[in-house]
Amino acid sequence: MHTKNLNDPFANWRRSRMALKVTQIRSSIGSKPKQRGTLRALGLGRIGKTHVLPDKPEIRGMINTVPHLIEVEEVS
Repeated sequence: MHTKNLNDPFANWRRSRMALKVTQIRSSIGSKPKQRGTLRALGLGRIGKTHVLPDKPEIRGMINTVPHLIEVEEVS
């Protein structure tokens, strides 16, 4: 029998298999500090870096903060 790990923040994400592949395409130089912080929160920091994130409203909100710096793809 499989026991559920209560400390696993991605438990529901793995079941739904919904994910977003986020790639930084432009530099954060010259952008506002809040936008640079949002990139760091998304796991980005360099041009060309890619991170796969769960498709959640919180992540979508962060993506909407910096749409001019990133490229987003839906993956399953």
